[in-house]
Amino acid sequence: MSAYSENREHELNQPSTSEPLRIVIIGGEAAGMSAAAKARRVAKDATVMVFEQSDVISFGACGLPYYVGDFFSDAGEMSEFSPQQFATRGIDVRTRHQVTQINASNQVVHVHNLTTGEYFEQPYDRLLIATGTEPVIPPVPGLKEGLNNGRVFCVKTMKDGIYLKEAITSAEIRDVAIIGAGYIGLEMAEALERQGKNVRIIESASHPLAGTFDQEVAEWVMNTLNQEGIHCHWQESVESLTEDESHRLLLTTNKGQYQADLVVLCTGVRPNTRFVSDLGLEMLGNGAIVTDDQGRTNLPNIFSAGDCATVIHGQLEKPVWIPLATYANKMGRLVGEVMGGLDKHFPGAYGAACVKVLSLEAGRVGLSERDAKEQGIDYQTVVIKDKDHTNYYPGQSDILVKLVYETVSKKLLGGQIAGGRGAVLRVDALVAAIKGGLTTEDLGMMDFCYAPPFARTWDALNVAGNVAK
Repeated sequence: MSAYSENREHELNQPSTSEPLRIVIIGGEAAGMSAAAKARRVAKDATVMVFEQSDVISFGACGLPYYVGDFFSDAGEMSEFSPQQFATRGIDVRTRHQVTQINASNQVVHVHNLTTGEYFEQPYDRLLIATGTEPVIPPVPGLKEGLNNGRVFCVKTMKDGIYLKEAITSAEIRDVAIIGAGYIGLEMAEALERQGKNVRIIESASHPLAGTFDQEVAEWVMNTLNQEGIHCHWQESVESLTEDESHRLLLTTNKGQYQADLVVLCTGVRPNTRFVSDLGLEMLGNGAIVTDDQGRTNLPNIFSAGDCATVIHGQLEKPVWIPLATYANKMGRLVGEVMGGLDKHFPGAYGAACVKVLSLEAGRVGLSERDAKEQGIDYQTVVIKDKDHTNYYPGQSDILVKLVYETVSKKLLGGQIAGGRGAVLRVDALVAAIKGGLTTEDLGMMDFCYAPPFARTWDALNVAGNVAK
């Protein structure tokens, strides 16, 4: 019997009690608040308490680049609900409360009230760890000093976004360097270019979105960045950050030196789980808490969800770390149901993700070519370049489709798409095709909508499926 099965037996066999179920949640962002809301609806007599270290809950960091880029002006729009709104639902949300320790044996959390300085203990019957991520700060001389003096910025919290947006309003901020070319780094490049800044990207990998997108799509991203005047440096690592004689920032890399007025650090995140590193939780190498398809950990009555935890991969059928808002919300909701007493199971993650890079959209789902190779799968790929709609309707643009599929069965394993406006929505069709176990032949004859403004009579996905051999 697995540790997870033992936990289920332990929880199912707990003696009944007249006391209401005590549900405690650590972390008040997407997963935590989704869980709180659902647990409250399912277990109507339970007490639901949320501890959040910051002073903001229900915050969506995905909006930060667009706030900085002035696509919208009210930072409050990134926080959907307030503690007061949750209080009306019978949920006790305590901001500026940091959980410093978990006593799993006694089922108690130790809490520090950051406003009053008080320390206290809170018992629980069900505990959810939903503490999200923290920024990865590379050990580069000068970076931490820059973070402390307001010349280097992370893009993680609402305060990060507010401070950065205030900083770039200065006419003295002309040249901005972005370290890292993942999703946030590329979105920040668009935001800062929109604000009239000269933008430079420095990335240690050979191409942007390394680890998530294959080279064919990455090349389209690189071409778009070059065409829009973004200075890009691939396979280049920052070695130090200093000031020059004019007090401008000077980034020294393994290939050169570059001046900047401000630096935005987009070097990734890691699970915010160091405070439970000695608890005995099963974790991946990066600190992500391993969970099953109900969000259960290997310790009784302790669950985890969101960017600090794994999800079960729908194809690989094992726990993987995919820190995306979609999974945080879905797993939070599901865990809330399970903690409340329902028997729900997550159907699996397929890694559907997308990004907008200036005029280009890019999306992906399922296994990349690198994933298939690492899994030892006998696979083939096909890459086609087509048009998004008919020649005679204005605004036609190029579209690229890459499919990864099993050699013998032709079963779809993954897909990636790049193109103009609306191109990324085709990824949703690939999600359904992969989840449904369809083949390239099925895709070639799949029924897609057609009208001149939207597609050709043979959609690009049909073409890709038919070209696959």
